[in-house]
Amino acid sequence: MTDSDQTALDADRSGLRLLAVHAHPDDESSKGSATVAKYTAAGHQVMVVSCTGGERGDILNPKLADNAEVKRDMAEYRRHEMAKAAQILGVEHTWLGFVDSGLPEGDPRPPLPTGSFGLEPLEVTVPALLRVIREFRPHVMTTYDENGGYPHPDHIMTHVVSQAAFRAAGDPSAYPQTGPAWQPLKLYYDRGFSREKMSAMHEALLARDGESPFGDWMKRWDGMPPPRITTRVNVGDYFGVREQALLAHATQIDPDGSFFALSPAEQAEIWPTEEWELAASYVPVPADEDDLFAGIDPATADALASKGGLDLVVDDIRESTLPENLRVG
Repeated sequence: MTDSDQTALDADRSGLRLLAVHAHPDDESSKGSATVAKYTAAGHQVMVVSCTGGERGDILNPKLADNAEVKRDMAEYRRHEMAKAAQILGVEHTWLGFVDSGLPEGDPRPPLPTGSFGLEPLEVTVPALLRVIREFRPHVMTTYDENGGYPHPDHIMTHVVSQAAFRAAGDPSAYPQTGPAWQPLKLYYDRGFSREKMSAMHEALLARDGESPFGDWMKRWDGMPPPRITTRVNVGDYFGVREQALLAHATQIDPDGSFFALSPAEQAEIWPTEEWELAASYVPVPADEDDLFAGIDPATADALASKGGLDLVVDDIRESTLPENLRVG
């Protein structure tokens, strides 16, 4: 395909909408943000949902660890960070309004704080997300897998709520108070931290510097099955945008940390794609996808999403494999 052909394709496909559902502010910048930046640059609408305000997040930037202003009002500080990141990525943003559960530590783990997102009933959380879906009317949704990507209670709950809302969105009898039925046509899980990708980064750093901060990552993956990847989106040109969005979350990102061990240009040369897993689709999809909107015709997408009675072509939404004591929902 020539550059002019690609330009024409992007123009023809502009106007589709993507909803990215995340647990906390900063997740949208560390997970799939280069893909988001590519789509907004191509003329698509993207909305990011933050399920919680990130109120219980730790300060991970050593330069801000003793900042009295941050400690006094972490929630407000993170709202400003999120607004800056959204501007950089070119996305719309909304808060679902639930309270950060924190990451409980210990053996056994302590109970989650009363009123936190991980304890909210689905009768409350699902219609909250459904209202966003039915107002924004996305053609594609992204979220985390059945284990939350990693076992943070808010990430697990984000999956539970997202897949429940995805399944209910096209049913006019489900929570009718949230608006007219609208069925997103595809649901994806972020797979940005795949073993093969991080191994490539690890080897590149060993070759360049003789050491790598990703050695412990490699050890943690020993004996674990690789995640399922269906879709690779070429986004190397947007890694610089991703880096700036990450840095906007100053409380959560150490600018001298492992995220920045390789420059955007080096990362693009080593691994120019972001990876995704197609979990569900109401439209036929090609093998070896390179586009989250693949299989969706912009001319008929709105009519299809609003017609009702659709049958899933792909249904790979699975049950959690986490131990019972780590599950929520």
